[in-house]
Amino acid sequence: MLRRSAALKMALADNATPVLAVVDACETSIRAGGKLIFCGNGGSAADAQHLATELVIRLRGKVARESWPAITLALDTSAVTAAVNDFGVEEMFARPLRGLGRAGDVLFGITTSGKSVNVLGALRAAREMGIATVGLLGGDGGPALPLCDMALVVPDADTARIQECHITLGHAILTLLEDRLVA
Repeated sequence: MLRRSAALKMALADNATPVLAVVDACETSIRAGGKLIFCGNGGSAADAQHLATELVIRLRGKVARESWPAITLALDTSAVTAAVNDFGVEEMFARPLRGLGRAGDVLFGITTSGKSVNVLGALRAAREMGIATVGLLGGDGGPALPLCDMALVVPDADTARIQECHITLGHAILTLLEDRLVA
């Protein structure tokens, strides 16, 4: 299991170009007054919350910096449950995104299968709003892939291995972003 996880991460490390494109988009957004928005289900919701927190609070204790604007759409249980009740599961993240997001922001849709209908709804809404879309995906990217301006796809079917790679990719993106914005 550890070797398989490490092998997947090494394969992703062999092509840094997509990661750097995501960092570029995030840097552009934050420098222009935008924010990073995250969404996902289950473990991916936890990853979304984790990555947003790294931006708002801090990633590395040795780096003195201001708080940066980031939010996860899964935090407000009242909004999430009302959106599902009133509009359906596909609008669970799309509805709050329409109120909180602005053109120039960056939306991270995290889905290990690429099939999560609520993440797909958010990616569609982001596209309509001029929000850059980043997919942290698994397998072949699924239906989410064509909705992403940038996608980091973990080529595996095991949810746990995909999630391990997603958090590693997230930390890599945020470390590079922090290096650029603090320099």
